[in-house]
Amino acid sequence: MRSTKNPQAAGLASLAGLVADETRAACLLALLDGRAWTAGELARHAGVAASTLSEHLGKLVAGGLLAEERQGRHRYVRLANTQVAQLIEDLAGQVAPGGGTGRPRSLRESSAGSAMARGRTCYDHLAGRLGIAVTDALTERELLRQDTGFALTDAGLEWFAAQGIALARTGRRPLARACLDWTERRPHLAGIAGAALCRHALDTGWCVRIGSERAVKVTPAGERALSELLGIGAGSLR
Repeated sequence: MRSTKNPQAAGLASLAGLVADETRAACLLALLDGRAWTAGELARHAGVAASTLSEHLGKLVAGGLLAEERQGRHRYVRLANTQVAQLIEDLAGQVAPGGGTGRPRSLRESSAGSAMARGRTCYDHLAGRLGIAVTDALTERELLRQDTGFALTDAGLEWFAAQGIALARTGRRPLARACLDWTERRPHLAGIAGAALCRHALDTGWCVRIGSERAVKVTPAGERALSELLGIGAGSLR
């Protein structure tokens, strides 16, 4: 009898198998901060031995989910591309922040969860209440359209240019894309524009990273800038 196996189904099962391990899942979630991590850093983050982590990383690299770089004795890994980041973020959006129950297990976990919900990076763009506030403000000022999918208006393109935020259109990545926020359950701005705005916010000191997770907080300078440029009240950023 001729085989009726579907190669695409086999590939999907293989991909699911890569993610269906708690240690590998922890690594993928950590790398959503958009930075490259050493194997040692990821091992400590996941709470496993370096030798164990190395085996997991090898599988993720071979499966195309991670890219590997070596500098001297150090081995760095990062998410392979924005498509992988979107996949992991979308999968995380299907899970309650508490791991299924929705309830934090400790005060530290509760504080970290609150910080992540308030503001974080989603690979290379802003998420959480901060990301939603920026997206809503851009939309209210008709700089961003959401009625037919996310798209910058002509006024939006001019606004980015006026802030000195370059929108380098390379590859197949869309200029603006909706990304479902897993804490707010609403879409925030991703794509080239979202990444450029996040990079600008960090480079200018509007936002700073806090802790070892992806959480960010808005600085006083950032509060002033977002208020002046987009009319976002400080109360919604704290």
